[in-house]
Amino acid sequence: MGGGCGGDSSEEVAVDLGYEPHVLAVDDNLIDRKLVEKLLKNSSCKVTTAENALRALDYLGLGNDTPEGTASKVNLIITDYCMPGMTGYELLKKIKESSVLKEVPVVIMSSENIPTRISECLEEGAKMFMLKPLKQSDVKQLKWNFMKCRD
Repeated sequence: MGGGCGGDSSEEVAVDLGYEPHVLAVDDNLIDRKLVEKLLKNSSCKVTTAENALRALDYLGLGNDTPEGTASKVNLIITDYCMPGMTGYELLKKIKESSVLKEVPVVIMSSENIPTRISECLEEGAKMFMLKPLKQSDVKQLKWNFMKCRD
């Protein structure tokens, strides 16, 4: 009766691999944005990109001009810290103030390793602070920590 056990478990793995977490990647630098997008897609993620924090807020349904209830569902938000207009830290604060989005994990990335900045972001609710440029191993770590398939 238990002879098909190996086959059953490999099929379950195939189903799990079919799960595509949706990540919103926010970065004002086109090259960095494309790199993050490529790394995430290599790890079987669905990726939406935004070139600044205001565009990200619009996409998430938190923008000033966004109609109520038009929020897009994402599993993770990864944002650059240094951006014109609104920093990644300010974007993080807006997300954590939202009753709808406060549970969505936010990861901050920066090319500058400034301990006070890192601790400030983590205190405000960021799940992780990563140094740029991101590598494929960083993305695998993100996927493992924050985007596990939940039934």
